[in-house]
Amino acid sequence: MKTNTIKIKVRKPAIWLMAFLMPLFGCREGKRLEKVETPAAETDPAIEIITELMDFQVRDTIKSGWQTFRYTNRSKEPHFFLLEKYPQGKTIVDCKQEVIPVFQKGMNLINEGKMEDAMTAFGELPEWFPQIVFLGGSGLISPGETAVTTLKMEPGYYVIECYVKMETGVFHSAMGMLEDLVVLSDSVDYNPPAPTFSLDISKEGGIAMPDSIGPGHQVFAVNFVDQALHEHFVGHDLNLVKLEEGAVPDSLARWMNWSDPKGLISPAPEGVTFLGGVNEMPAGYIGYFTATLTPGNYAFISEVPSPGEKNMFHLFTVEADSGMGAE
Repeated sequence: MKTNTIKIKVRKPAIWLMAFLMPLFGCREGKRLEKVETPAAETDPAIEIITELMDFQVRDTIKSGWQTFRYTNRSKEPHFFLLEKYPQGKTIVDCKQEVIPVFQKGMNLINEGKMEDAMTAFGELPEWFPQIVFLGGSGLISPGETAVTTLKMEPGYYVIECYVKMETGVFHSAMGMLEDLVVLSDSVDYNPPAPTFSLDISKEGGIAMPDSIGPGHQVFAVNFVDQALHEHFVGHDLNLVKLEEGAVPDSLARWMNWSDPKGLISPAPEGVTFLGGVNEMPAGYIGYFTATLTPGNYAFISEVPSPGEKNMFHLFTVEADSGMGAE
């Protein structure tokens, strides 16, 4: 699949700042592209990612092609993993020196209600930052849950990140939730899973979902019809949520906006269990995720401001026998 990088022209300061108000990056030592690692056992080709505190425990080198990631959240916080393909010559070391301090400074100013000063702070980001391509990952995943996501990996150097925030407003990546990953030119011959349901997502049309989904093990194909920056300067993704008794849909919708001081901040809203999904990808890309659905109330939602107004927040019920009724 051809890479569709969102190109930003750095001509007007306001546009430049919008392009740079992207997820926070964390940093550590970069790896060399020639690094080789023993492949996973053929009996279970999934790439394991485990979080226990503020970390990603994952191998550092994989092959390109269709790869399945199994992300287990053993921590007490909601998380996700986002795969960020870096431009040639840039590594997590550059991020450590040029990105982390800027983002935390900007977020601190937002928390203080100083939005104009925050915009000025974000303007200190390096000019290479818009060249980063966001190539998927899991949706949000609650403590004790496991997300399974299949993506077509392109060769290159990646940073894996979670930018959910602590109660103090500090991004998880600033607390250590980042790793780097090398995807080699050598490829695997795996195929993507056969979907039981397909969903389209776009800025213009929102989330287009099936009329009915039954219980059991389901494989969802998520087609990114388009991709564009929203008001919080990030593109759209797709998350699956189970809503327990006491969950307030409006609270969930407000929480999905990271640029709000109270948004995307731990803990998640009461009664909400995140079950994964597919993180931001360019237009024309497709990602897959699996989930086992039991009878109850659910939602598909995107991490954007006011998702309901954009047709990116759908409540539905999974029935024991006949499937679901979409709302």
